[in-house]
Amino acid sequence: MRKLIHLTLSPASRLARLLIGEKRLTCDPVLSEDSQLHLPVFTDLDGTTVTGLWALVDHLEGTYSDHPLMPEDPAARSLALRWLDWAFGPFQDQVTRRVVFEKGGQRFTGAVQRSAPDMNIIRQGREALKIALKKIGDAADANGNLAARECTIADLAVTAHLSALDYFGEVPWSEFPQTAEWYIRIKSRPAFRTLLNDKVPGQPPTASYAELDF
Repeated sequence: MRKLIHLTLSPASRLARLLIGEKRLTCDPVLSEDSQLHLPVFTDLDGTTVTGLWALVDHLEGTYSDHPLMPEDPAARSLALRWLDWAFGPFQDQVTRRVVFEKGGQRFTGAVQRSAPDMNIIRQGREALKIALKKIGDAADANGNLAARECTIADLAVTAHLSALDYFGEVPWSEFPQTAEWYIRIKSRPAFRTLLNDKVPGQPPTASYAELDF
């Protein structure tokens, strides 16, 4: 059996779970006992172990080509990689770290532990999120999804972050209907089901988290 060592609310781990799901692979997800490990860690059927998100992306795309998540068109491929870089660069720094990492427990996010969430930091993240949601909605409206008509790694990377924010009810979907429509499409994909079943002890998800509509 394949195995994925992960953290429930870590966007890198969430993207790993989505990628594995989109590849139609059976896998046993195991919550890491050490939140400071270099995660995710994926072990394949032949015993090959890859550590870290980028190594996992390369392994899955290179080994399981039946369901590609990178567009063939060079321009769309470049755009998909740009979204991937944005999700785990500016968006993670400006939004996810300021909201999810402040509100979620270290054991489930991998964040540096704090005694209590800093509301000033959370408010900064919320403001940055609104700017990002407009950007996402405009791209989805123009392209069908973020980088192309089909679902690509771009959509999965961004939803890995948004789903963690949505777990805490932190996404103002009603203010960004284009983004909400796109997110519902991605959220309705079979690969997303594993994320919708997430429940962190002591921090249950918001009521609409697992619903396929808002």
